[in-house]
Amino acid sequence: MARHAHSSFLLTAPIASVRHYSGEHAAHAHDHAQILYALEGRMELEVNGRAAFVDAACGMVVPAGVEHGFLASPGARLLVIDAPHDRGGVDKVRRFAVPAALREKPLALSGDDAGRHLSELLCAPRVLARRDLDLSHVREQIIRQLHENWNTRRMAALVHLSAQRFHLRWLELTGKTPQQWLREQRLDAAARALARGEPLETTALRCGYKSASALAFALRRDRQVGARDLRRGSRRAA
Repeated sequence: MARHAHSSFLLTAPIASVRHYSGEHAAHAHDHAQILYALEGRMELEVNGRAAFVDAACGMVVPAGVEHGFLASPGARLLVIDAPHDRGGVDKVRRFAVPAALREKPLALSGDDAGRHLSELLCAPRVLARRDLDLSHVREQIIRQLHENWNTRRMAALVHLSAQRFHLRWLELTGKTPQQWLREQRLDAAARALARGEPLETTALRCGYKSASALAFALRRDRQVGARDLRRGSRRAA
């Protein structure tokens, strides 16, 4: 891991940016404070020699002058706010719960909006260390085997959590329960397959439904669309 001092500049107001990562790692310190959390993926951190991480539900304040190393997961997107070191509330390392309202509304990065966003984050409640949950690992395993029985307990076992703890963390990170998310993945996969002209029965079994009628019912209930409509739409697009 490379260690270096971050290039210094005089910061007089908060500056927000969305930063994209592809698996890189480094260590450095800033002349300003940083407040960060993940919009997608996660980032492992070492702050003052202590291991931590940020994700979509848990962010961190890194004060000016504090050396921190990071390792970003490939494809990660983080919101980073650089803040003047004399701004109140940024003088101590602190983990905070990302307010759900901030995750649900569009992100604006102009000067005034950055200041308001920062104020909301600094007022967010402090949190203790969360149990880690690698969303990408769970997603990959399930998507590859959609036809299998994925109850919450089995999902949780992929990341060595209890079913209850996994349920709470998944809901916190995605805004959906594990089974709501799984249902959406199955319906998305089924809709794509049917649009390619695959048979309803084959698609149903491959996507985790017991029968063609069970899949047809789920499509109408949750998507208000039928298998014939999906095929017809695909033929029109072609």
